[in-house]
Amino acid sequence: MKFNKNTFEVIFFARGGQGAKTASELIAHAAVLEGKYVKAFPFFGPERSGAPTKMFLRISDKEIRTQEPVLDPDVVVVMDETVMDSEYVTGNLDRNESLIINSKNDSEEIRKKASHFDGKIHAIDANGIALQITGNTNPNMVLVGQLIKISEVVTLESAAQIFRDVFLEKLGKDLTEKNIRAMHAGYDSL
Repeated sequence: MKFNKNTFEVIFFARGGQGAKTASELIAHAAVLEGKYVKAFPFFGPERSGAPTKMFLRISDKEIRTQEPVLDPDVVVVMDETVMDSEYVTGNLDRNESLIINSKNDSEEIRKKASHFDGKIHAIDANGIALQITGNTNPNMVLVGQLIKISEVVTLESAAQIFRDVFLEKLGKDLTEKNIRAMHAGYDSL
């Protein structure tokens, strides 16, 4: 892991149905495959699909005892830029931490929305990349690839293996491999 803390922490901000839960659990299972300890859990309000959601993820080389929500993340992943209008997504990030955001805007445009945050901003058009590769605009695998590149918390190979194990039967070989290519595209975009 690239970060100094013993436990790597991420908050995913998304809208229901965008795949934040899948993304978080995929990285969690890849971490377990690599012998790490994890906690991954959602925060859903009473809203329906399309409403803002949060996923919390912790990964460590040591047992994780806390069940509390992540308060001081190393990385925040925003799957829908409009969530920034209703959620305080960068509130606990400092200059040593990162924001990954699905946006057609560049990092400087995003910084205007988060002017108090002086850390790294990684803006990527994950919807556009996903559409080109998979035929749908679900941004989660592109953002997973970028998170893996930035954090080095798991390997891309472990994440791809878990994706195949979980989704091959459900999605079929073609769509499974397209999603893995989307993950690689996110990883290679930096």
